Amino acid sequence: MMLSGDLSFLLTNRVPRRALTRFMGWLSPIEQPLVSRAALGLWKALSDLDLSDAKKQEFRSIQDCFTRELKDGARPIDADPAILTSPCDGIVGAHGVVADGTVIQAKGFPYALAELLGDAALALQYEGGRFVTLRITPAMYHRFHAPADLRVEHVTYISGDTWNVYPIALKRVERLFCRNERAVLRCRLAGSDTPLLLVPVAAILVASIRLHCADVLLHLKYRGPNEIPCDASYAKGQEMGWFQHGSTIIAVVPERVSLHESLQDGHRIRMGQPLLRI
Repeated sequence: MMLSGDLSFLLTNRVPRRALTRFMGWLSPIEQPLVSRAALGLWKALSDLDLSDAKKQEFRSIQDCFTRELKDGARPIDADPAILTSPCDGIVGAHGVVADGTVIQAKGFPYALAELLGDAALALQYEGGRFVTLRITPAMYHRFHAPADLRVEHVTYISGDTWNVYPIALKRVERLFCRNERAVLRCRLAGSDTPLLLVPVAAILVASIRLHCADVLLHLKYRGPNEIPCDASYAKGQEMGWFQHGSTIIAVVPERVSLHESLQDGHRIRMGQPLLRI
């Protein structure tokens, strides 16, 4: 049984979001069999949670389940060097061209790329480029991976709110991604000068983003530094981090990179499948 969009919006956006998220942060890692079994049983009843491709089937806590690893080979990685693969399992949302510094959250809801990134000069570098939004539902695999051989050069952490990122919220709350907690990963493709931005955006019950390159858990209680220099190299498909519940990743690329021809609104995509083409 799935919650309707309106009911989900009401239950998650008309409550004290930060307090509820902190509560989930306290509850999620509790290693108590009765608590974890009851919570996961409820989650299965309210969502399409499928654990058939998980590396293990018994979980010590809610967090242990939602940050689960997959069986080896569960996500084949497209080996074509001209293809940038999806960094995560997700649902394809708004995508298109960065025009006049603006990108789209949902139809009729534009927002400024500079506000999302917290850096007007950085946003200007991607004018005429492409963006694509990938929404990770609570039932999905929550780890994210390198879409190509690349190097992470810098991370900017931006504290914020924890709005629900369901489509119904994206159509009602202006500049939602710019309000929520997020991290901006400045990357560069290996062996080239092609830049790439990955922006993991937290949401209600999430607000915990783990980045291997920063070796720190970014969450509502994190107090800095907000600018984190990095020099971390990743092979295509290598794990970069994870969310502790589910949320969104926005990828932004320069003009010379195009969206893959198979991309469609509402399409479910898996980590490792084609997303962008150089």
